[in-house]
Amino acid sequence: MERLENRAEAERGRRPLDELLDELDNRQLESLVRDECRRWRELKMQVKVLGSYSIGAGMTVSRLNQEDQLQDLHRRLKGMPSYMYLNAREQKLETIANAYLDPDKHPVGTKAQLAAIPTRGNDLEDDRLLRELRGKLEKVIEARAGRIGDYDAVLERMAKLQRLQAELEQLEETMRLAEEQQEGYGSLIRLYYVEKRTAEACAMALCISRPTFFRWKPQAARLFLRILEWQRDG
Repeated sequence: MERLENRAEAERGRRPLDELLDELDNRQLESLVRDECRRWRELKMQVKVLGSYSIGAGMTVSRLNQEDQLQDLHRRLKGMPSYMYLNAREQKLETIANAYLDPDKHPVGTKAQLAAIPTRGNDLEDDRLLRELRGKLEKVIEARAGRIGDYDAVLERMAKLQRLQAELEQLEETMRLAEEQQEGYGSLIRLYYVEKRTAEACAMALCISRPTFFRWKPQAARLFLRILEWQRDG
């Protein structure tokens, strides 16, 4: 896509890319779509490899990234009553924590919270819930400790994973929007360019004739590239 933009600027000044797409022949359109779908496959592999990288403490970069997303979700849910997003078990743990933590000295930070939770409660049920709560906090502390390796390196890998996932999601969304705009077009892009099926197999999957498939193909490619460019400009 950058190659297309550079050529556009050099040869035609600042004309809108939409106009340039209309002037490209089918071979040029197909080449650009193949490049984007090749990038999609590369992103899938990179996300898989990077996400499975072990950082110690039984965690992977992907798992840590999910934990980070869950914490962000929890921050956004703070203004809602907990019963709306916690299950019954989690509500019990929240209740026991509130019951045994001093409301006037509510500790901030995982380690401070762990230190403030007593080892014994008022009865056996409280003892069990307190042990479970302490266990959860200990796991968080262990995962954040030096045993997960170099902290900066982990953050760098997490940031890269998030960038790759965002780019991958953009391409996925482009195919979805193309399908929404014109039924069959997004599926054609996925089947033919991403999954690399034959024209005959694609036509069969789309329930269309072979001539219709070849008529749709450049139209789907042009729509896909146009939507992708709109997204990137946005």
